[in-house]
Amino acid sequence: MTKKIVISFFVCLFIILIDQNERELLANEFITGGDISMLEEVEELGGKFYEDGIEKDAMEILSSNGMNYVRLRLWVDPYDSKGNPYGGGTNDLDTTISLAKRAKALGMNILLDLHYSDFWADPGTQTKPKAWQDLQYTGLKDQVYQYSKNVIESMKQENVLPDMVQVGNETTSGILWTDGKVGEGTNDFTKLAELFSAGISGIKDAVSGSEEIEIVLHLDHGGDNSLYRWWFDNITALGVDFDIIGLSYYPFWHGTMGELHYNLNDISKRYNKDVMIVETAYGFTLDDGDGLGNSFFETEESVGGYPATPEGQIQYMNDLKEIVKDIPNNRGRGIFWWEPTWIPVEGANWGTEAGKLYNSDTGLLSNPWDNQTLFDFNGNALESMSIFSDNPNHNNLVNNNDFEVDGWTNTPSDWGVWAEDSTDTNAVFVEGPGINGDYKLVHWSDEDYSVSTYQTIKNLEDGNYTLTAWVLNSGGQENAYIYAKSYGGEELQTKLPVSSSNWMKIEIDDINVTNGQCEIGIISYAQANNWVNIDNVKFFKNK
Repeated sequence: MTKKIVISFFVCLFIILIDQNERELLANEFITGGDISMLEEVEELGGKFYEDGIEKDAMEILSSNGMNYVRLRLWVDPYDSKGNPYGGGTNDLDTTISLAKRAKALGMNILLDLHYSDFWADPGTQTKPKAWQDLQYTGLKDQVYQYSKNVIESMKQENVLPDMVQVGNETTSGILWTDGKVGEGTNDFTKLAELFSAGISGIKDAVSGSEEIEIVLHLDHGGDNSLYRWWFDNITALGVDFDIIGLSYYPFWHGTMGELHYNLNDISKRYNKDVMIVETAYGFTLDDGDGLGNSFFETEESVGGYPATPEGQIQYMNDLKEIVKDIPNNRGRGIFWWEPTWIPVEGANWGTEAGKLYNSDTGLLSNPWDNQTLFDFNGNALESMSIFSDNPNHNNLVNNNDFEVDGWTNTPSDWGVWAEDSTDTNAVFVEGPGINGDYKLVHWSDEDYSVSTYQTIKNLEDGNYTLTAWVLNSGGQENAYIYAKSYGGEELQTKLPVSSSNWMKIEIDDINVTNGQCEIGIISYAQANNWVNIDNVKFFKNK
């Protein structure tokens, strides 16, 4: 081997290693993305966007504020026979490529959302494209393969190869009805799995060498663990090859944050997959930008639990980020805000008259999302734009905070156990499953008991701290609470809410440490068969 060949070999090897490292860094980067599929239609109809009073490109505003991924939906043929657009973004391939080019130019990555439909696809509507209606099942599979391959090849030719592809949108009830329909008494996933596999094969056959595209399968109702187990048990049993479980999660429609947290933890472990919130949003106001009704109003604010303000959007997103980031083994990949740029511009509705006719939808043409964007009704960037770059990483000072160190035990590492009666110590134990990881702390006995589990955290800087934990609680105790004491002030307590099936997050804030230490713990003065579960305990200094 000549010297020139040797040098060339090592240069190529070095380039390959750099490329691998870049892919690993990309996979490890927490995604703060947005689905901006409506953007070009909003702009074409006169929508303008501003930051600090200066008109700017909306995507530039999003990118400069830390958004690192875009999600783009793609419809097969969103036009009627006369060429009238269906609206709602009219997301054909040309529109998708145009938006993708803008995103790539700003250094953002792309999640492509293949709907396999000419218009909106979701759990209630999975209509075959017009041109595919008369295909027999074998022909339909071939079409799904070829269409998926052609899309990726077209995007590759335009230098906007997606980094991830979603095979179907909110496919809880399947795709391409009725061939790929599941649910409502249909538990045979064979055809659905084959249709998915055809699409995935087409995507993979369109790339080669070092090019890699991660495959996402996406359901709604992110807090429904039984739904996800039913659906993914069937799909994985049939050998569908995918990388990421995508979830829609809106806290006013899809369960509590505790239910979401439990589900993310369970499915990431059960299926050995990364998880990602591919749709979420929250209102910044209860006002209605176009005066034609909204999806988010007083009921949604009440159920969601956060104020309908930009500050409420920030609080919600920070809490959601914490849950996703807490998923063990770095399985939580990130979060996408759905349609942050869909401001109220005349005509920028969920559809057109042609779209209504195609979908047999008699609803009012409107923008039902205008108070869940990240711009106000006039296109001014809200302070909640900071959700993309504000990634609070609390330095948790609790050792063995998720009780994973020992497995089943009565004496969890780094925690002390107190019992009013020495025979009550067996009322403290660690078992599974937890809300985070495989284990949780339990207080329970078939006789009356009084116990606490505690930890003294030392070498603290003076300052203000917060204690948080996730709990389940049967209720019935004389008293049960978390506490913070011996920090230089009076003992602080938060009573445990009664919730036997839904994990709830509780906290004590404003712990003003002045003596370099703090004892934290949970205590139960309980009757026989009262129980408490606790997990993911955190104690951190406030910024």
